[in-house]
Amino acid sequence: MMGPPGAGKGTQAKLLATALRVPHISTGDIFRSARADSSPLGEQVSECLDRGDLVPDDVTVAVVKRRMSENDCEDGYILDGFPRSVVQAERLEEFLQEREDRLTHVINIQVGEREIVERLTARRSCRQCGAVYNLLSSPAKREGKCDVCGGDLVLREDDKKETIRRRLRVYEEETEPLLKFYEDKDLLVTVDGEKEFAEVTSAIMRRLSR
Repeated sequence: MMGPPGAGKGTQAKLLATALRVPHISTGDIFRSARADSSPLGEQVSECLDRGDLVPDDVTVAVVKRRMSENDCEDGYILDGFPRSVVQAERLEEFLQEREDRLTHVINIQVGEREIVERLTARRSCRQCGAVYNLLSSPAKREGKCDVCGGDLVLREDDKKETIRRRLRVYEEETEPLLKFYEDKDLLVTVDGEKEFAEVTSAIMRRLSR
C-alpha cells in the first residue's frame, strides 16, 4: 500500500487484510511500539518521527524482513508503509527472490496536500493506549477522552501542521520515485483517495479481482 501520510492506506490495508485473510504488516505500528520502550532503537525511531523524517533504511528493512519471516505470512500479506524508497524496494525485491516470493499489486492511494493537512491536523491519539480518532470523521464519544481506556487524547507531534508539511516533502523526495519503479514493473494501481471511504475500498477490491 502506497500513498502520502493521511491518505488512509493504513485503514484500507486493515480492511483488505481481513477480507483476504492475510496479515497486515504496518511499519507505523512497528515503529509506534518501538517508541514506547527506552531501547536505542526506540529512541532512534522517536527522534526521526518527531522531526518528520523517515526511519533509516537499514532499521526499517530489518524489522520488516523479520516480520515477513513469521509463519502467518506463508500464504500472503499486505505491506503498509513499506517500502518507502527505491533502496528499500530493491532490498525487498532481493529478499523476495531469496524466498521465491513476489509482489502481486502495488496500490497507490492518491490524495492532495490540502486534504491531507486537514485530515491529519484533526487526528487525535490516546496518550495511554494509542487508539486513534479523528475530529472530522471518527471523533471520540467524550471530547478529549479515549473510548477504550478513558485516557487523554492528544495531538501528536507528527500530526502538527508544520511537521505534516515536512513529512509531505520527505514523501515527495523519497517515496514518489517508487511510483515509477513499480509502474515499470506493471504492478502499480492508482485509486482516488479523496472519494468516500467505502468507494475507495470498492475501487481497490475491483482492481485486485481483475
